[in-house]
Amino acid sequence: MAIHSCRPVHFHKNGEEGSQQQQPQQQEQQQPQNDKPAEKKPEEEKKKDGPHWLQYTHLDGYFNGLRTLVSKKDYIPEYPIEDVHSPHTIAVPISPEVPVPRPYVPQPDYQSSKYTDKYYPVHQCYLDKEKTVPVPDSYAYDGVPQGVAEPALGSYDLLGIRDDVCFDRFGRYGPYGLGYSKQEGGTDAGIDTESEGNEHVWAKTGKINYRKVDWGQAQEQCYAANKERFIDADEKELEQYEKASSGKAAQYQISNGQKEKKERIAVVIRTYVGFKWTQHAILNFRAMISELALRSGGEYGVHFLLHVKDNDQPIWADPVTAQKILNDNVPTEFHSMCTLWSVAQMRLLYPGKFSKPFENPSNGDIHGVYRSAHMPLQHFAMEHPEYAHYWNWEMDMRYTGNYYELFDRLGAWAAQQSRVQLWERSQKYYIPGFHGSWSNFTEIVEAETEASGRQAILGPIVFPGRQSLRSEEHGYSFVPDTCARGSDLSKCGVGEDADLITLNPIFDTDESGWVFAKDASGYDLGLPTPPRRCAIVTASRLSRRLLMVMHEETWRMHHAMFSEMFPASMALHHGLKATYAPHPVFLDRRWELEEVDRAFNGGRDGSTSGHGSPYDLRNEHNHKGTSWYYNSEFAALLWRRWLGYSQMDGRGTGGGRAGEGNLRGGLEEESDPNSTGRMCLRSMLVHPIKWENPAER
Repeated sequence: MAIHSCRPVHFHKNGEEGSQQQQPQQQEQQQPQNDKPAEKKPEEEKKKDGPHWLQYTHLDGYFNGLRTLVSKKDYIPEYPIEDVHSPHTIAVPISPEVPVPRPYVPQPDYQSSKYTDKYYPVHQCYLDKEKTVPVPDSYAYDGVPQGVAEPALGSYDLLGIRDDVCFDRFGRYGPYGLGYSKQEGGTDAGIDTESEGNEHVWAKTGKINYRKVDWGQAQEQCYAANKERFIDADEKELEQYEKASSGKAAQYQISNGQKEKKERIAVVIRTYVGFKWTQHAILNFRAMISELALRSGGEYGVHFLLHVKDNDQPIWADPVTAQKILNDNVPTEFHSMCTLWSVAQMRLLYPGKFSKPFENPSNGDIHGVYRSAHMPLQHFAMEHPEYAHYWNWEMDMRYTGNYYELFDRLGAWAAQQSRVQLWERSQKYYIPGFHGSWSNFTEIVEAETEASGRQAILGPIVFPGRQSLRSEEHGYSFVPDTCARGSDLSKCGVGEDADLITLNPIFDTDESGWVFAKDASGYDLGLPTPPRRCAIVTASRLSRRLLMVMHEETWRMHHAMFSEMFPASMALHHGLKATYAPHPVFLDRRWELEEVDRAFNGGRDGSTSGHGSPYDLRNEHNHKGTSWYYNSEFAALLWRRWLGYSQMDGRGTGGGRAGEGNLRGGLEEESDPNSTGRMCLRSMLVHPIKWENPAER
């Protein structure tokens, strides 16, 4: 099958390595390209000694600032392009003025008749008990920096996330305390960075005093005001399991006959005793709570799951001890959102013997957070049946855009995915510049699946030693009627909420080279290793019913797998709906598109599975220049530059790596009258962010 190639675009060189020329009026900046190939310098020859991607030149458009914004119709990305070695020029206009941001509201218009005709009304939520301080807007700029790269992996348009706006640090975090002092109720963060025009984000609300905010109380108050909007998930799930146990089909009416009710979603953030809180971390979670829970009228609930490492601490017996742990490890404003847990607690909840694993490379405890991070999440779901889905989130993740837009669009997109060949699509990175449209990508997967001779997965799988859940013993299936034999399979699973949404592909770990591929406990070692699927980075959305399946497999069958493998494997075994959501991921260099596919889809059948997997320990280096992976070097560099801090640019001899090159960005450079201003990025997830302000490192 022919693969549609990406359209040719112009290569942008914005002077990231050089200076910019100032003009009296709007100016254009371009780097002429020599028609003759330049002679190789000695340091370029050294690139051959390191990873192959060192040979590619760095992309510069990410660092173009607010003065370079253009409308989407005038935007020309510097990447991807068909020929990364050909000379190209993009003219970059530089405005003498910094543009003005606008409030960014990705939530529905809750006051519109279109919304109120279908759903219960949404009551406004506040930051204080007295209901005098409304939740502020975040701000975005119309347009994008000219020349900034398109995502190499994933897509905005596919997921329904806007790509015609960008966010600077003050529009993103200024409403939550960035850019003003603690004495004013802010954080002190950002005061030491370039700030021209940042006053616009406080024009409507003023600088909000966050010193007395109790985020748990604010969420509870918000939910109470909007309680009639939501389905009682506890009652729904109990009814489902009762009907499943009796062998009867479960049918649910999620409306009272007049207005539809919505299901609630939890965001569970995993933290631990000893975590070093910074002002930027506080800003991040203020933004998350405001955008997800409060601006949505309680659709989301945000929680912290605090790991107490000392198993001897009487955290349930003595409230004074529990409070001291909170005082020592969590900012006061988040105390009422915290649930404490320990490994000792997991041993009590899941007692009995877990038989030997096929392999245990970490030599870790089966109840420990490294191998079984899902256990406390399973227990959390048991204790919080009011939620239908649970986002598992980590402390070192950041998002430049609005959290509501991200989570809402991911959920909506996943619900519309057909179950037919969903496992096969989800094991492959979508590379728009290489694969073309999503429709073309789907056809490619279909052709690869047919050529492989493997049967596409649809529904629960059978394997030696498989054990049934209690509901399965009574004839209940997690596969919807739309997938039944004889039905129109084009509708199979369409409109069904996904039980698992991951942010990296879901790959077959067998022979993948992933180091924890055989960390599965409780199975008969005399039989083949059970089929396993995994998504690297535990950030994902899990349905309540998936967590209940995992819970039963844990307590009743004493089955366990490595943290990133257990949710996807349980969905595979029992026929739940799982999908990888191809969110935008960026590269720091101008890779050849064929090499992107070869590196990231180099496994079995052109996927991330099996031999050649990008998650093989020998291949994981390819992720270092991406914006989203646990070993990324690019993500943190880009994030700190966006926050306004100077960073080593990663350029230099031998291709350049993190910590090398020249110090770029920061107050002096962004304030220079010849500069393009502070950075403005479109919505993107970045991970890992281990520190932000260099002074706090």
